[in-house]
Amino acid sequence: MTYDLVIHNGTIVTVNSKFEIIQSGFICITAGEIKRIEAEDPSRPLPDAIQTIDATGGIILPGLVNTHSHLPMTLFRGLADDIPLMKWLNEHIFPAERKHVHPGNVKSGAHLGCAEMLLSGTTTCCDGYFYEEKVAEAASEIGIRAVAGQGVIDFPAPGVENPAENVDHALGYIERWLERHPNIMPSVFCHTPYTCSDDTLKKAKEMALSKEVLFQIHVAETRQEIEQMQSERRMTPVKHLEQLGILDDNTLVVHGVWIDEQDIAILADHGTALSHNPSSNAKLAAGIAPVPKLIEAGVTVGIGTDSCASNNTLDLIREMNLCAKLHKATTLDPTVLDAPRVLKMATIEGARAIGLEKRIGSLEVGKAADVIIIDVDKPHLTPLYNPISHLVYAASGSDVRDVIVSGKVVVRNRILQTMCLDDIMYRVNEIAKAIR
Repeated sequence: MTYDLVIHNGTIVTVNSKFEIIQSGFICITAGEIKRIEAEDPSRPLPDAIQTIDATGGIILPGLVNTHSHLPMTLFRGLADDIPLMKWLNEHIFPAERKHVHPGNVKSGAHLGCAEMLLSGTTTCCDGYFYEEKVAEAASEIGIRAVAGQGVIDFPAPGVENPAENVDHALGYIERWLERHPNIMPSVFCHTPYTCSDDTLKKAKEMALSKEVLFQIHVAETRQEIEQMQSERRMTPVKHLEQLGILDDNTLVVHGVWIDEQDIAILADHGTALSHNPSSNAKLAAGIAPVPKLIEAGVTVGIGTDSCASNNTLDLIREMNLCAKLHKATTLDPTVLDAPRVLKMATIEGARAIGLEKRIGSLEVGKAADVIIIDVDKPHLTPLYNPISHLVYAASGSDVRDVIVSGKVVVRNRILQTMCLDDIMYRVNEIAKAIR
């Protein structure tokens, strides 16, 4: 048999249920799926393939899964730093969005965000923003896998001036994209429990259930949000969402910084997953989510970068590094969130958080061929004793050499193959002149 692609001569980190590591192996890919994963036998030739990629001793692992992003906000990278969250939103981000968020800009910003993710090893992202149809178009054109959520908020928003139409607008987008592209999964993203009314939240959730799409929402990001909810409703945001019937195994809550043990139990009972965004939460001084307690309770936790406006990069390898260290420092326990656990959060657990664990997140026969190769021939990656340790504590997105999504090579030798990166950056820099 002749395969479409064979990747060989690398350490394969499968992230399968046994967390198997093959010291020198090969992966055979055909029709976008993994067909074989085996150790190389020096006495036997490699299987025949139309295309072969030599990993040259690098680390071969599943593509990373970013469980929370706002891709078009690459346009606002570094626009307003070192400012409290509500001031950052109300005085800088919301005004910039009102003036500069329109379909053309959204698509250009999304192109840049997708390119940055692919070049740093992320093959799947879970996004939420306005004009999400343009984000879906950008993702499909550039070749990344995406769960793309149309933003819903009870204020006039880009593309939806009448808030009464917000859920219907999201429904129209979802119906247009449900089976339009195999790698783009439409979704709905309600901004927060305090910017969406109870009726909006319930209507959006009912719509998501009817269309079998993921429901996303920011929850308990700041102390101010908790105080407001306690003052107005005498309950936490998580308890409020439970009472509205929002929480289930097809809901993704984002941030979850200010949650207590009862909230954690509620999330676990309903099978609701959480996206942990350590860099954004730290930079905006929102706090630190109780991730070890969430995992101990059985809550699925993935890792997200949030937007370039609150994180400044979309490098999920860098995010893994902070995630591991942050929780060791806060718990004073060096064994908390060890390297294998954090790598799982960025791969198979991230996939599980967005409902795609049967398709992506690990290197296994029958799964989609979303694969990345890390070049370890670098001073900061020498010597190599433990590939998992290197991935979490030493590597960065710039060490990603090759990226494959659904069997298609989208990054080769650190060069984006699907679009001209210079053109993308030129368009964004032109937009930035107007924003500036």
